[in-house]
Amino acid sequence: MLGKNVLLLLAGALGLAACGDTYFERGATGAAAGAVAGEVVADEPLAGAAIGGAGGVLTAN
Repeated sequence: MLGKNVLLLLAGALGLAACGDTYFERGATGAAAGAVAGEVVADEPLAGAAIGGAGGVLTAN
């Protein structure tokens, strides 16, 4: 069950990471989504924010 929750949270974080028109907007959205996912999944919001932010910045339009 935990594996399914992790996959759903990651899919949601990746989807939100693509939101925004600029690199900054996508990075901020990705960081916010990653922080929430990191807190829920592994009790590590900072690691989740770093991963989500990086994913958002690296997402191309």
